Amino acid sequence: MAYYKAADSKREQFQRYLEKLRVLDTLTKVLVALYKEPEKPNSALDFLKHRLGAATPENPEIELLRLELTEMKEKSEATVEVNKKLKAKLAQYEPPQEKKRAE
Repeated sequence: MAYYKAADSKREQFQRYLEKLRVLDTLTKVLVALYKEPEKPNSALDFLKHRLGAATPENPEIELLRLELTEMKEKSEATVEVNKKLKAKLAQYEPPQEKKRAE
């Protein structure tokens, strides 16, 4: 019998904790919003995440890929700039297009 009281006590404590932080209210509101949706989304979980504001990625690999993408964009922009400078330098040594056609 003592085991049941301990389990009930823990359950009640957890329920009070959720009520105190308004977790139950928030979940209820989101689930009601899903219920009232005229066209149900393909992924209810994505709907819940969006409504709860879960903008952070679950997978740390996603964040690493975003950082890598940012680095690659910066490198690409730097490479484009170097390419422009080299083309300008090369243009100094090449005869203009009109002279090539005349020859």
